[in-house]
Amino acid sequence: MATQRLTKHNAAMVRLGVHTAETLGADALLLLLDGATDWKKVRETANSKLTLIVAVDSEDDLEGAAEAGLKPLALNKEKAPLLERLQHALLEAAADELIRPNGEVVTVYSGFQQGRFDSISHMQLDERMRRLSVRDLQRLDSSVPLKTLKAVVDLAVQIGREGREGKPVGAMFVVGDTRRVLEHAKDSGADPFRGYNKKHRNLMDPRVSEDAKEISQLDGAFVVSADGHIERSRQMLEVAHEDLQMSKGLGARHWAGAAITRKTKAVSVVVSQSTGTVRLYQNGDLVMRIEPMDKAVKWQEFNYDPPPTGSE
Repeated sequence: MATQRLTKHNAAMVRLGVHTAETLGADALLLLLDGATDWKKVRETANSKLTLIVAVDSEDDLEGAAEAGLKPLALNKEKAPLLERLQHALLEAAADELIRPNGEVVTVYSGFQQGRFDSISHMQLDERMRRLSVRDLQRLDSSVPLKTLKAVVDLAVQIGREGREGKPVGAMFVVGDTRRVLEHAKDSGADPFRGYNKKHRNLMDPRVSEDAKEISQLDGAFVVSADGHIERSRQMLEVAHEDLQMSKGLGARHWAGAAITRKTKAVSVVVSQSTGTVRLYQNGDLVMRIEPMDKAVKWQEFNYDPPPTGSE
């Protein structure tokens, strides 16, 4: 289990973050940590009515955080760059309705030295963050569990934002009603997931998500079961497009994604290669549009004088 000590320096940074958030009227204070700490001491140090969110990479490191009155988030992003970890923390906080879609959040984190808080940022969340709220996903009249939808949407947004190897990538995930979906699908090439044990096809596993990002560069759709397992990848969908009403400029991937939801009870999640925009289709209709994540967060850095050396 990773740990991060609440030293005098780190405690001072927490109090500075609280003061900044209260001064600016922010909705919450987010602490991005490198491991577990004394959660009760964190709550006492903050000494504020603010929503206090604590984010670490491992679920195990959050033991006792909720009992201390904190809002815990497990990121599963240990090897990810700092910006991605921060963005993912915001994404999860918005999805869990810990912050308002267009609210303000102050974050305290280790930008330069692991285990030592040294940076404070004020984030103004764009209204487009509403796209990932639980309430919006719950509006979909689908038998697919919310947990699975969130996992697929999160992965699609990452693909839309990052691409692969510096190049934009398009992708499609068809989620739920797997048996009927596969009746309209055929292989477009060798399926890298074929033959693997079910636990090695679970999109809730970060390693499987990373594999899916790589495979997204290849042609074809992912067929995902309602419980979040990739049943097939690299699938070509054979569905008629008649009677569909689509926006001009959308390509074959979007038409197929919309059409398969007209023929089945599935939800399709389509990533545009040209813009990174993610669109959700159900019953042949566009039900949600998600802009790339990096356009949804505005950063404002705060300068401060660090405590004297040796204050730990």
